Amino acid sequence: MTRPLIGVSTYLESSVRWGVWDLPAAVLPAAYHRQVRAAGGLPVLLPPDDEEHAVEVVRRLDGLVVAGGPDVAPERYGAARHPRCGPSGHARDGGELALIRAALDSGVPLLGVCRGMQLLNVALGGTLVQHVEGHGGTPGVFGSHPVRPVEGTRLAGILGTAELPVPTYHHQAVDRAGAGLVVSAFAGDGTVEALERPGGPLTLGVQWHPEAGEDGRLAAALVSAATGPASARTDRSAATP
Repeated sequence: MTRPLIGVSTYLESSVRWGVWDLPAAVLPAAYHRQVRAAGGLPVLLPPDDEEHAVEVVRRLDGLVVAGGPDVAPERYGAARHPRCGPSGHARDGGELALIRAALDSGVPLLGVCRGMQLLNVALGGTLVQHVEGHGGTPGVFGSHPVRPVEGTRLAGILGTAELPVPTYHHQAVDRAGAGLVVSAFAGDGTVEALERPGGPLTLGVQWHPEAGEDGRLAAALVSAATGPASARTDRSAATP
């Protein structure tokens, strides 16, 4: 059995320092690819600003992780900018929305993490709350709060229905859910903590950061959903326009 190829979108930064260099770079916290690899997947890092080739990229993947990052530009969901909305990465927004839509169209299993969940919602016509209190931590440090999966959802099938603590660092959240998405977890204050698309391939977004904790069940679920004979990937790719 071929290990499934899991694409992980990266952070696009205008200035990254290493050695003697200070250059624009596409980077990713190592916890993402390590968690995918530990779950049995073969991780590959994707530049997040390549909107033109998203369909071609996704047709070669068995699964996709859309990573966390900066606030989604409010104009992507038809809203005026809130004073507490942070700077947006327009190239990254466009590239990752294209990756998500390509995955949805071609049936590639998808896991959206934090911003990735928000983009999944926006891709399907949903909107965002541009600022919520109490879900961030000290700058640069993950906080923790409990969430409760909704009984009967795919997420509950993975994590159970008991309340569980999760690593968190965000200040935006889902407002109106996009077409075909159902809420599959809530925080204690009612904030939407997960979305999924029922039926078909795994399509799941979580507001927290599973890569920052010890619980690898979501990565394992994605890899399991993406696992199959190599011929299945070839057949799917050939059928993708």
